[in-house]
Amino acid sequence: MTLMRSDRPADHSRLLRRLAGGGAVAVLLLAGCAAGPRYHRPEVAMPMAYKEAAGWKAAAPADATPRGPWWEVFGDPVLNDLESQVAASNQTLKQAEANYEQARQLARADRTTLLPFVSVAGSAQRAVSPADRTPTTTYAASLQAAWEPDLWGRVRRTSEASVAVAQAGAADMALTRLSLQASLAQDYVTLRTLDERARLLEDAVEAYRRTLTISQNRYNAGVAARSDVVLAQTQLDNARAQLIDVGVQRARTEHAIAVLVGKAPAEVSVPASARLGVVLPEIPVQIPSSLLERRPDVAEAERQVAAANARVGIQVAAWFPSITLSGSDGYEGSPLHQLLTAPNRAWSLGAEAAETLLDWGQRGADVRATKAAYDAGVANYRQTVLGALQEVEDDLATLRILGEEANVQDAAVAEAAEAARITLNEYNAGTVDYTTVATAQVAELNSRLAALTILSNRLAASVGLVTALGGGWTVADLPAAGQVFSVRRRD
Repeated sequence: MTLMRSDRPADHSRLLRRLAGGGAVAVLLLAGCAAGPRYHRPEVAMPMAYKEAAGWKAAAPADATPRGPWWEVFGDPVLNDLESQVAASNQTLKQAEANYEQARQLARADRTTLLPFVSVAGSAQRAVSPADRTPTTTYAASLQAAWEPDLWGRVRRTSEASVAVAQAGAADMALTRLSLQASLAQDYVTLRTLDERARLLEDAVEAYRRTLTISQNRYNAGVAARSDVVLAQTQLDNARAQLIDVGVQRARTEHAIAVLVGKAPAEVSVPASARLGVVLPEIPVQIPSSLLERRPDVAEAERQVAAANARVGIQVAAWFPSITLSGSDGYEGSPLHQLLTAPNRAWSLGAEAAETLLDWGQRGADVRATKAAYDAGVANYRQTVLGALQEVEDDLATLRILGEEANVQDAAVAEAAEAARITLNEYNAGTVDYTTVATAQVAELNSRLAALTILSNRLAASVGLVTALGGGWTVADLPAAGQVFSVRRRD
């Protein structure tokens, strides 16, 4: 139905009020009647406690209060400085931020379809009459508006889906940031462990050099065989070779740290520390259900489920007719200076409805496809939760078992050091051969290196546990719909 030209003048504001007024009444009548299922976060079975948390410190309510960046629990100022550079310069994180901004702008674009579209047009056409061959010029100027009232909630569901996708992008950005920060912490632990390994090897080189001098003196005195000197030299050279190899590993680790902070390897140099520096933190553990609120990957999976649910509504709305309200107001005539006069005014106001009568099952297939996508999203969400639980359990078990191993290994180090001291004294006294000394010294070095490896693994597991628990992030950090639609992004 379309109302065509009338000789009665009508201003532009009246046209827009008519167009918007009729649609507004329909929207108010059907407010809240969006097609499709209402969204509820999928249920997921959560244990009451972690299997591997027996004897672990439980988190008190105060422990949930943010106390600053999570990496500060390791007590290393150099690590703190490097971590602060990740958010500022890492290019992988910049990419995730750009992806979120893209999703946010797409959500804003989808929301605009709730409002009428208004356009203006103007034209000039010159023609020659067949009768008198006199050229004439016809001018036209018009204001046009069109609006599709969201009677069935299709546009609202589209906006709802795009907001959920943007929120999933924000969660992915948080997950990317957390993963990069964890990688940096792991690499830093490796770097400091290599520094400590180098110190152990340097001490061993000095000890082996003194032992070589003893062997040479005993050989020169005729109380030791030439083989003792050769074996002592071999032992010294092996330790020096291991020390050189540590330098290769340290250089590669330092280069990895540089890339993580968004710089070229030539721009970053982390001086060796006089001590290990990184301390084993005490990490309180919340109940397992807290992972639903603290893990960015779980939040991302849940937001993707919300988006999938909204897409079901979009397809369900396709079963209902689409209604479009349109109108125009303008002038058409000649000459130009008389264009904007009442006799040249023309306006129209109309409504159009369309409904598909036969689609050979396409809409039904589309609905079933989106429902299957929703089911897949639910399964992915629940699997993500299971994976999060596994990561926490793995790190808890690793820390507990490595703590027990560290106690045993520390005792082994003390015993190996005492054995090396005794055998060297016995060698000086001439009661044992040098092979016994070399065996004891190598055993001591290997014991100390093994203890260092255990400590490194415990530190790495601590980093893993902190990040597996979310690193202090919560779903409250996700942007609300208003923040998604804001002109300026608020992270």
